[in-house]
Amino acid sequence: MTPQKIRKAVFPAAGLGTRFLPATKAMPKEMLCLVDKPLIQYGVEEAVAAGCTEIIIITGRGKSTMEDHFDASPELEANLEAKNKRALLDIVHSVNNLARVTYTRQPEPLGLGHAILMAKELVNDQPFAVLLPDDIVDAATPCMKQMVDAYEQTKCSIIGSEIIEGPSISSYGVLDCTPDPKNPRLLDIKNMVEKPKFEDAPSKNAIIGRYILTPRIFEMLETITPGAGGELQLTDGIRALLQFEKVYGFHYEGKRHDAGDKQGFLRATVEFALKRNDLGPAFRDWLKSLPL
Repeated sequence: MTPQKIRKAVFPAAGLGTRFLPATKAMPKEMLCLVDKPLIQYGVEEAVAAGCTEIIIITGRGKSTMEDHFDASPELEANLEAKNKRALLDIVHSVNNLARVTYTRQPEPLGLGHAILMAKELVNDQPFAVLLPDDIVDAATPCMKQMVDAYEQTKCSIIGSEIIEGPSISSYGVLDCTPDPKNPRLLDIKNMVEKPKFEDAPSKNAIIGRYILTPRIFEMLETITPGAGGELQLTDGIRALLQFEKVYGFHYEGKRHDAGDKQGFLRATVEFALKRNDLGPAFRDWLKSLPL
């Protein structure tokens, strides 16, 4: 039987974004811009480049601007058309036509696992991708495309991973794993630990916000016990999945920016601006002129 292709990508985007208050009091964190593009659009473009044709965004209260962003904007388009601003009109159309985008609500912020569970009816019995909008991965080959290629080889769930040195590993889920002898980028997962103490971390292989999951994950999320605050943790669901299916970690090629952190967001903004042909040279000269 030919394995199903990864055609659906889930974006959990119902969080409150408290680390960016007051900016996120009335605007979704996922709509904060790196240069001139919202965080969530970077992820959607990555998913589309990996072959996904349906984007499922898990929203909550106050997230309607995300829906507006990926929808048509007749007034804006008519204005640009009338002023013959074809380049800007093309940009607007490119956002409208990225993929089919659907939305479902997470009534309460009850954890990442709970957010994924909200997508069950839209995903159906198919393997699917999960991308966390906070994690922006700058890569020659999009991170999710690398992972889809690995999935087509393994036919198993895959978790994006990177090496984290030092005590900051305690801020991540961490894999207990060994490298796959046939492919050093694949990690054979035995277990995983959520935010361990530095001295208790089973490895330096941290979980980052990219996943490919088989549909059995929904069964696991429906049966695991909620943790603190009644939250369902995706890590617990995947740990349960390990009892039934093989799960791999994957060391992707590329540079990840934690855009959910103010320092990470600022660094990403600078690096993305410097890479732009239209902005980079002048921006670099200005940076050099600063009395640092």
